[in-house]
Amino acid sequence: QVQLVESGGNSVQAGGSLRLSCVRFGDIYGPTSMAWFRQAPGKEREGVARIQPDQQPDLRSTDYADSVKGRFTISRDDAENTVYLQMDNLKPEDTAMYYCAVGFGRRGLRKDEYTYWGQGTQVTVSS
Repeated sequence: QVQLVESGGNSVQAGGSLRLSCVRFGDIYGPTSMAWFRQAPGKEREGVARIQPDQQPDLRSTDYADSVKGRFTISRDDAENTVYLQMDNLKPEDTAMYYCAVGFGRRGLRKDEYTYWGQGTQVTVSS
């Protein structure tokens, strides 16, 4: 049974930084893409960032939502079954529940591409 556990969410002021972590428990066989999504109250869940499964770290393709480009950085440590989201220069509009997700093979930023989901960690940014 696969379980994803997120951590690192907090309340910060605008301009601050947070680092989210997501640890995977349980085995998955084959290459996987890992991603972060977020959902604000009353809004659809949206893709924030994803990283693909290339063996060499410098070849792992990443993709970001336009709203976070240049501010957020996704990375992964496959030895630790962990994906990270470094969030800098946070804005009030980044306030949301953040979820990590795992999908098989190469995936994009659509939520229907992902199979496993965590329970979420709350990020609140005040102005």
